Formats: sequence, C-alpha cells, structure tokens
Amino acid sequence: MKRKLNDDATMDGIMRETPAAIRVVLQHGMLCVGCPIASFHTVSDAAREHDLDEDQLRRDLEAAIDASGAD
Repeated sequence: MKRKLNDDATMDGIMRETPAAIRVVLQHGMLCVGCPIASFHTVSDAAREHDLDEDQLRRDLEAAIDASGAD
C-alpha cells in the first residue's frame, strides 16, 4: 500500500518509525540522524535546509516506507 507522508511528520519521527528511511536521509547527504533539530524539522523544512528537491526526497522516503511494510 502506497503511503503518503503527512506534512507535519518530522524527520526524527520518520526515522524512528521506519529505520529504513535513515539510509535515504544519508544518501541525500543529510545529517538528520542524531541531529537535535530533526525532531522539529518536517520533510519540507529539511529539504529547504539542505537545498534538496522536496518532491524527490518525499518520493524516496515514501518508497523506503513502502518497502519496509511500515504503516
């Protein structure tokens, strides 16, 4: 089942709920793992902060979530 990320989901929450998302974060060159701001940054915030394409980041995170079978 294809899951869409909630706009309010934080990077920390996504990584805690779906550890497979950590690989995506690292592949995008982001340092969210262990960052104290990750519990406040949404996907949109993090993409903007790291000058990344938000839509691509969302697609990659959603693919990792789908592949892991997380709800």
